[in-house]
Amino acid sequence: MSYLIPVARADVELDVKKSRFIASAYPVTSRQQALQIVAELRQQYPDARHVCWAYVLGNQLSAAMSDDGEPSGTAGKPILNVLQHKNIGNVLVAVVRYFGGIKLGAGGLVRAYSAAAQGVVDALQLQPYVALQCVEVMLDFSQEQLLRHWCQQHDALVEDVAYGSQVNIWLQLPAEVMPALQVFCDNLGANLSPQNE
Repeated sequence: MSYLIPVARADVELDVKKSRFIASAYPVTSRQQALQIVAELRQQYPDARHVCWAYVLGNQLSAAMSDDGEPSGTAGKPILNVLQHKNIGNVLVAVVRYFGGIKLGAGGLVRAYSAAAQGVVDALQLQPYVALQCVEVMLDFSQEQLLRHWCQQHDALVEDVAYGSQVNIWLQLPAEVMPALQVFCDNLGANLSPQNE
């Protein structure tokens, strides 16, 4: 199933009964990257009461959240719920809260964190996720330009080339055009081998 990923960071700020909620969304591809960003936010906002967050990796393959000291289920879960209902992957949403002196109660916190997450997700620029495949093509020198032309027409990126008794070209291309590349290579008599990353 296809899903959307963020192109760049987005930020939104919300005030609820004098409490300030600063929501930020980031493109991420790993748990380590997400936790590093949360750590950086804690340094950027050292006097904030809470840095609550949730992330989703891939097509909902992996997800995590944190209430960071807010009552259980009032911060991380509402943020994660927004992400899970939006068909978005590879995204971290973190909400920094400055307490304004007025208690919001559990329901108020859920609504505030949900609204902050919804606001920053709505501000995100999104694009469809495209699965990429890495392959190695081995062919004759006379066929190199034909392959390079094919690559330009099919959004394939030439990552590396090695010249020996023949030409070895490493490509990164959308997985959906792999069958077309296989047919192209078969017609040329070139060898095609997928690479494990």
